Amino acid sequence: MSWSRRAILALALAAVTGLAVGSGCASVSTVRVQPESVYVGPNLRPIAIVHAQVTSAYFLFIPLPGRVDLDRVVNRMLLAAAKALGADKVVNIHVDITPDTGIWTLRKLIGWRSAEASGVAVVVEQAAPPP
Repeated sequence: MSWSRRAILALALAAVTGLAVGSGCASVSTVRVQPESVYVGPNLRPIAIVHAQVTSAYFLFIPLPGRVDLDRVVNRMLLAAAKALGADKVVNIHVDITPDTGIWTLRKLIGWRSAEASGVAVVVEQAAPPP
């Protein structure tokens, strides 16, 4: 089998595997923090810092396996992980995504696209009643 046939077979296998999985290279990382170490505001007790990231490779404008968007990273990964840790909200959210328009479209020829979001998971505490 020639090297070009092997390369085409490898790309086809990667595409089929990626489409079957359909989730891309995704990860959620969390780290618990001491409430006295991080200040997020009054009546908010920080419990963890959460970071979510999704990366998708592209070959000839075909995403392998795809689905990189902020909705997925923020709503389905970051907020879901914070809720699983027992948080009421996430504050100080920072997001970043590789654009997919303009000159960035050329990156889809052979490259990747990624999206990430991070924030501080907090528990809302009742305000102390005035004396």
